[in-house]
Amino acid sequence: MADFLSGFWSHYVSIITIVSIVACFLLAFLTSRAKLPPPVNGEVETTGHVWDGDLAELNNPLPRWWLYLFYITCIFSAGYLILYPGLGSFDGVLNWSAAGQYEEEVASMDEVTAPLFAEYLAQDIPAVAANPDAVAMGERLFLTYCSQCHGSDARGSRSFPNLADNDWLGAGTPEHIKNTVLNGRNAVMPPMMAAIGNTPEDVTAMANYVLSLSDSRHDAALAEKAKPRFAVCGACHGMDGKGNPAVGAPNLTDDIWLYGGSLSSVEYAISNGFNNRMPAFGELLGEGKAHVVAAYIWSLSNSPEKTASAN
Repeated sequence: MADFLSGFWSHYVSIITIVSIVACFLLAFLTSRAKLPPPVNGEVETTGHVWDGDLAELNNPLPRWWLYLFYITCIFSAGYLILYPGLGSFDGVLNWSAAGQYEEEVASMDEVTAPLFAEYLAQDIPAVAANPDAVAMGERLFLTYCSQCHGSDARGSRSFPNLADNDWLGAGTPEHIKNTVLNGRNAVMPPMMAAIGNTPEDVTAMANYVLSLSDSRHDAALAEKAKPRFAVCGACHGMDGKGNPAVGAPNLTDDIWLYGGSLSSVEYAISNGFNNRMPAFGELLGEGKAHVVAAYIWSLSNSPEKTASAN
């Protein structure tokens, strides 16, 4: 915004703002000084606006108290624009900004909560997940930073993984979850049409074979036709189609679909591929908060109490 409001535009905004305030002040001042003519034959002058034949609007001056409030508002706005940003690129005498206030509040809160997060960071994630207070804190952080994509119940939606079903594109271990929260992930499925035959019919056949792996509705004859060509897909998904957590290749045999499990959805995935990005939250959360969030996510599909008692 500061770069945009520079040079001509900064002066333009400043002049328009100042002129508007001065014009409002002068309008109220000049109209308040106007003298009304004396009543004629005992009748007060009207504005000429008449309703229902006999209901007229009298031309009375505004009450003084109302005018004074208007003057005070104009003076207040001028003082505000001197102290705070509002005149183009001028930052105001106090040099206040919303970003600066936010950073101060975050720093103040971090100072208070840092010892608590340090205490949790010293424990492994299953132990933190067994602590109801830590899990509640992790849930609040999740709702703030993660629910926009994964949903408030963490069950995801199309193209956003369900984090509560223990079906993981990656390893699903506490350490892997935390690493994903801190550093994000980039998942790529390349277009495979050329690799499996290069015709729409070949794509349809392969889509039917992929659906057959999870006993989903499919054409058995087409699936059998495509089976020999699945080897090129097996490089990532495994020859049995059970996926490979090391590269984030999903299990195709469990009938859990990230982008939809219909024939058309699978055909689209084969033909066009996907490029999905989970952003990194390390800089925003810090390791302590990421540790607690990871504990909450891990607790959704595991039994922290049993793990803690086993250790």
